Amino acid sequence: MARRNSDDRNGAVTIADVAKTAGVSPMTVSNVINDHPYVRQATREKVLAAMAQLGYRVNVAARNLRSGRTGTIGLAIPEIDRPYYGQLAAAIMAAAAGSGLRVVVEQTRSQRENELEALALSRNRLYDGLLLSTVGLGPADTKLLKVDYPVVLLGERIFGGPVDHVAMPNVDGARAATAHLLERGCRRIALIDSGHDGDVDVSQLRFAGYRAALDDAGVGLDPDLLFEIDAFTMEAGARIARHIAASALAVDGVFCITDTVGVGVLRGFADAGVAVPCQVKVIGFDNVDSSAYTVPSLSSVDPDHGFMAKSAVELLVKRIAKAADPGRPQDVVSTFAVVARESTAACTTHSH
Repeated sequence: MARRNSDDRNGAVTIADVAKTAGVSPMTVSNVINDHPYVRQATREKVLAAMAQLGYRVNVAARNLRSGRTGTIGLAIPEIDRPYYGQLAAAIMAAAAGSGLRVVVEQTRSQRENELEALALSRNRLYDGLLLSTVGLGPADTKLLKVDYPVVLLGERIFGGPVDHVAMPNVDGARAATAHLLERGCRRIALIDSGHDGDVDVSQLRFAGYRAALDDAGVGLDPDLLFEIDAFTMEAGARIARHIAASALAVDGVFCITDTVGVGVLRGFADAGVAVPCQVKVIGFDNVDSSAYTVPSLSSVDPDHGFMAKSAVELLVKRIAKAADPGRPQDVVSTFAVVARESTAACTTHSH
């Protein structure tokens, strides 16, 4: 049989044609097209084979007009090439697939205008909803989040806004990371972050946790052990580590604001001939996959990416479904665990 394109007005392949070829009812074909969960696998494969044989194409535009949905959500993140965001995006895609949704990823480069563009144009891009990781937008911008489609925020900049929000356990996680270093005997613990002035952000929150752990242990805060970086990069981490190695600060522990910075710190100490963990112990935050493969492997705080992704998608799906009583916006904070690896291990000596 010659293939017929369902977009052609004359002789277009219909659901009835597919049903006849597959030996099933038109309703069964419709259920397969709409990914109905109760269609037997053998039946689904038979219908898909008939669709391929006849060249049947789903009229997505017409279906979207009927349902008012596209089955696509947007994910706007600061940087695609950062391990943390790549890992989070993959987890969100997996969670979205479980709800029958596709994800389109946009990169905002941490710039306020790009985050605003993502908010303003998501409706035009035919997203059913948007997951937005905010870095540029802050507490003063909450009124801009009142848009006419579902939005869920990811990140640490805006709390208590008009939309659902999923955040990391920044304070508690940083407190636990610093406590881990203290438990391993460290007392001169450096903090590498981006400073503590201005609006609440990741650095502010993780600094609060770092300071709380020092207070818990009766260890005074030493301003000389606070190191600011302009970007959360390996290069910045390596530069600070080399600076610490060349100084007389007697640092015996380092808490890095992210694992990306932590990997750079390991490189910088290696370049300077400083042994980790024997001379200084290092811990990061985010538990990106590569942290288990550095030498030494990097201890880290695992903020449970799977939980964050699942929570964000579930919240967005509920808003998309327009439940009768969706309730007030929710703030969800993920669970966490300290993952101890070689970079904070007890120092052992080996005879040769």
